[in-house]
Amino acid sequence: MFDVRCGVEVVLGSASLTVRDCLRLERQSVVRLHQSAGSDLEVRVHGVTVATGEVVILDDNTALRISRVSPPLGVEAA
Repeated sequence: MFDVRCGVEVVLGSASLTVRDCLRLERQSVVRLHQSAGSDLEVRVHGVTVATGEVVILDDNTALRISRVSPPLGVEAA
């Protein structure tokens, strides 16, 4: 079971747009996110946030340094 692969998403932020605004999107458009600049990114597995972290550069690669791990569902944080 430990070798089962899971899809992992690292979420920069979220926004809410009207259909009209979506249809107006073009190259160089800017979408304002709800998160403030510099806030941690969310790590999601199957849509569930499991951790947060910050972007780091390792050699020529982009990576994420985990800063907080969420407790399992149904367990309260200490």
